[in-house]
Amino acid sequence: MTPATPLNLLISNDDGISALGIRTLANTLAEAGHQVTVVCPDRERSATGHGLTLHRPIRTEIVEGIFDPRVTAWSCSGTPSDCVKFALSAVLKERPHFVLSGINHGSNLGTDVLYSGTVSAAMEGLLEGIHSIALSLADYTSHNFQPAADFAVKLLCQLMEKRPHWAIANQDAPVLLNINVPNLEKEKLAGVKITRQGLRRYIEQFQKRQDPRGKTYYWLSGEVIEELPQPDEPNIPLDFPTDVQAIAAGYITITPLQYIMNDLHRIQTLAQEDWQI
Repeated sequence: MTPATPLNLLISNDDGISALGIRTLANTLAEAGHQVTVVCPDRERSATGHGLTLHRPIRTEIVEGIFDPRVTAWSCSGTPSDCVKFALSAVLKERPHFVLSGINHGSNLGTDVLYSGTVSAAMEGLLEGIHSIALSLADYTSHNFQPAADFAVKLLCQLMEKRPHWAIANQDAPVLLNINVPNLEKEKLAGVKITRQGLRRYIEQFQKRQDPRGKTYYWLSGEVIEELPQPDEPNIPLDFPTDVQAIAAGYITITPLQYIMNDLHRIQTLAQEDWQI
């Protein structure tokens, strides 16, 4: 397979079928000659994590008139993970070369990935043994998704050109790349940097309110704290940048992730203790 060969791509998101980010990504990849199928939530499902719909039916329908005519698109009443499961089981006749998720409106950095529906959709592809990419525009107000979409096209081409085993051979372990793109024009980007997952924490508040009938409800709000020290990773050099650090310096960040969350250091430490029943 050469870089010029069209890829079979599945795209989902958590911002919903009407989001500009997924439309920009799908149309740009279709214009580049790839075979694109979109299956995503029928409404915004941000911060749903890796949730699945188990206690009510999932309803789907073909969507026309939103995407490039070369794109096959479906909306789904379920979560982002539901969408990928449905697409792989009931829509696609062949396994895709890549599952892509996004382009998310807002960053997915550090511990955000634990809550992110964008990353979870890509993680679902990884669980199915398919190379997956989560893409986010690291800005909540900008709607300039085109630089991130253009980078996705170039990244896929580079992955095919370099032909590393982790990126190409489906029989080998699949990879999940979590990508965040700064809200900068191409000429102002500092470059592309491979990063490790960093740390983000929020000042969280539950605002207490009352509805028109006098019943109390709460609205979760908060702001991110960016000045926290980033965590040490025993298996990675201390000076290796985190995604939080690199995005602040103007880099496109690429963070390889996995779903196995073993704490290797504590496994080894606790295994040396004598545990009693």
